[in-house]
Amino acid sequence: MKKEFPQFRLKLISLTLLASFTCSTVFSSLNLATAQPQFSAKSSPQTPAPSSGKNQSLPTLGDTARGDLSPIMERKIGEQIMSSVRHDPDYLEDGPVTEYLTKLGNSLLDKRPDARGETSYDFEFFAVRDPVLNAFAFPGGFLGFHSGLILAAQTESELASVMGHEIGHVSQRHIARMLGNQKQDFLIPIAALILAALAARSSPDAAMAMVMGGQGLAIQRQLSFSRDAEREADRVGFQILREGGYDTSGMLAFFGRMQHASRNYTDNGMSYLRSHPLTSERMADIQGRLFGERYRQRADGLDFYLTQARIRVLQDSKAQGLIDATLAFENQIKNGNEESRLSAQYGLAFVAYKKNDFLKAEKLLNELTAQIAQLPSQKKWLKETSAFASLAIDIEMGKKRPDLAVIKAKNAVRDLPLARGLAHQFAEVLIEAKSYTDAEVFLRDQIALYRREAKLQHLLAKAYAAEGKQALQHIALAEAYAIEGALPAALAQLEIARLDPDVKYYDLSVIDAREREWKERRREEMEDEKKGK
Repeated sequence: MKKEFPQFRLKLISLTLLASFTCSTVFSSLNLATAQPQFSAKSSPQTPAPSSGKNQSLPTLGDTARGDLSPIMERKIGEQIMSSVRHDPDYLEDGPVTEYLTKLGNSLLDKRPDARGETSYDFEFFAVRDPVLNAFAFPGGFLGFHSGLILAAQTESELASVMGHEIGHVSQRHIARMLGNQKQDFLIPIAALILAALAARSSPDAAMAMVMGGQGLAIQRQLSFSRDAEREADRVGFQILREGGYDTSGMLAFFGRMQHASRNYTDNGMSYLRSHPLTSERMADIQGRLFGERYRQRADGLDFYLTQARIRVLQDSKAQGLIDATLAFENQIKNGNEESRLSAQYGLAFVAYKKNDFLKAEKLLNELTAQIAQLPSQKKWLKETSAFASLAIDIEMGKKRPDLAVIKAKNAVRDLPLARGLAHQFAEVLIEAKSYTDAEVFLRDQIALYRREAKLQHLLAKAYAAEGKQALQHIALAEAYAIEGALPAALAQLEIARLDPDVKYYDLSVIDAREREWKERRREEMEDEKKGK
């Protein structure tokens, strides 16, 4: 049976095309880099290999091409792309999964703060629904991981090795460096993208053929830069992996397994190796870095396995996908280690929830949590991951018991105050339970702590809408759009709020202040884009 064209790759092409029409020439040229999850760069001819010293800083590599795009502009571009990605149905907005990826990524960055780059980016880690093995980095510190890659990792160190590699692309500013080498090349693939967008409606395969054909000349001219960038990212990723306390051999094992498996793949498979060229030279370089490294055995925590269980279900929640997931979980229970067996039981409870068999899901989850509570080596995870509480809350909502869901969510937020997914879930169940005042109070407190979370403003707008507070609803939406980098949409929401009959004097003061601030910011952005900063 013919494989379907990986939808998220096609959608990346579409949003790249959209951005090329709305931004400046500098922005347009960069969108080619983000259309595919690869970042090319020309490294300097003499790049010193990192030593094994723990206190050595990561290298600031590259040439004068980095000056063609400021770090601030990189972040703005990344935010604008992410605004489209977050509204895509294949974006996995799953609290426990995002929490795990963020925790893993921050554990790497905390050990090597200099990996955040010259401007100390706040990295954002997320997952997308796509069975193809791939990972990618958007400018400004936005790192995405395909569900297929997360499932393919046999250990947490293997997943961390890919994450460290992508962090390397961002910290070394490969996109900005590529810009200096791409000024003459970007027009060819942009034209191909226009044709691809038209062809995609009737034939995704034809769309990809047009894209690949149009990019052929440019890619051929940039291939050497791409290979250099991959070697740089390997070197940086290796340092990050080592300092983070992970098994450095995981990088060689995972890349080697993908290289071996790619021999049996069609063009629709192993996208990671096409967008991240894995040459024998790269493999030899990684192997050379392992020489003399002390072997470090690292036991994977239950949270890694629970994340894979959720991903397996979320990757395909249709009938056949759930059947396949069930078979995989049953096999894990028979043949896996302790963590694998426990996560498989969790997976079966999640499958039951997805099938709307809430009684079975509740029974399986309660049995599992009772079992884990009796295991000294595992019981800590009941309080250290949001996976159990999140599913329990969802089950209560599925059973139409919002009051019980509120109680469980409140307790979960108390026990795991830093779990952002649980905070969002608590606000949602408060709204569903019609506790609008409590939702408003909770969300305002959260916004004071997490000012850059657009999700909180969207939820606050939802609470206001349920109460008929339309002016406040539009003000909250404006705040959300501004955080997401969509200032024209934010200003439009302010104008709607200003004209609403129930707008109050204080609301008008807020609207005026925000309007002045955002118009000035928009003016500065447009000037920066014209200057190519």
